[in-house]
Amino acid sequence: MATLIHPTAVIHPGAELHPTVQIGAYAVIEDNVKVGPETTIGAHVVLSGPMEIGARNQIFPGAVLGSEPQDLKYDGAPSWVRIGDNNLIREYVTINRATGAGEATVIGNGNMLMAYSHVAHNCVIEDSVIIANGTAIAGHVYIESQVRISGVLGIHQFVHIGRLAMVGGMSRIDRDVPPYMLVEGNPSRVRSLNLIGLKRAGLTTGEIRQLKNVFRKLYLSGEPFTQALQTMELPPDNPHVEHLHQFLQLSVMEGRRGLIPGRRLKG
Repeated sequence: MATLIHPTAVIHPGAELHPTVQIGAYAVIEDNVKVGPETTIGAHVVLSGPMEIGARNQIFPGAVLGSEPQDLKYDGAPSWVRIGDNNLIREYVTINRATGAGEATVIGNGNMLMAYSHVAHNCVIEDSVIIANGTAIAGHVYIESQVRISGVLGIHQFVHIGRLAMVGGMSRIDRDVPPYMLVEGNPSRVRSLNLIGLKRAGLTTGEIRQLKNVFRKLYLSGEPFTQALQTMELPPDNPHVEHLHQFLQLSVMEGRRGLIPGRRLKG
């Protein structure tokens, strides 16, 4: 299968590549890198280990994955990048290893990271997330599944972004983004439910109606937020409201970044 590897590629003998991996011109694959079947590695890509990459990923030219974290605390300890299956990693994306020994920066399955986006150390990106061009994600950020992040924005370290949230372009994200919400601005605010995203994800009319009721209570009623959160009704047949409630409770706990406010958030 040598025809799948361009003759100018530089591959360390310690790299473990499935025979179906394709490697473009001048790519560099360093020691302790494992790449799964049917993954395509474009020209001038650099892969640094320790790193594991799954199956059917497309890594476009110029991406640099697995390099040392941009963290002054990093002491050279062996840490990881772990990437799942079916991801699109576009031109000049950078993904850094974790800081602590044995820790990992994790990218799940079916994600799309557009050109020039950066994922810092110890981040976790779950599944089916789309991150647009020029997004800078600081360390220890956690992004749940099916999130949509528009381009040219920054996300502060230790921020959590909830499932099926939508983040508008050129926003400043310095606190947690609740699930199912549309957030944008500088400073950012919760503007509405991410209705288009919820419908595309297959939520029922009833589930969306119950989320609308929660949104009105939390952000439009004028009731102090902490009080509204304590008195939220949890329909037994709607796991999305339950997930939102749990996310909000965790976000207001000591040690977390807190929540992006709404337009009329009080308390």
